[in-house]
Amino acid sequence: MTETIHLMHRLASRYVWWKTPDEAMQFPRRVMAQLMNMGDFDDMRELAETVGKDALRDVLRQAEAGEFNERSWHYWHYRLGLAELDKVPPLPHRELP
Repeated sequence: MTETIHLMHRLASRYVWWKTPDEAMQFPRRVMAQLMNMGDFDDMRELAETVGKDALRDVLRQAEAGEFNERSWHYWHYRLGLAELDKVPPLPHRELP
């Protein structure tokens, strides 16, 4: 396993507890979103150092409704340079017919 896959597999067992790590790793972007939303500082630092800022930016750009809470959404937009103060895009939401 590469370093990234090994790390993600290990963290998937903690942050995607309703699936096995192998099942969770079928959707690595979802694993990263879970970590970004609720991960502790050390786990997030390790993920960011391993996958890089561009991968984390892609997770935000492809976020689905309910993946992030407002606090994490704002934090990551500011931390990754995707928003200026008080200009964070709205959280993703579902459109009901």
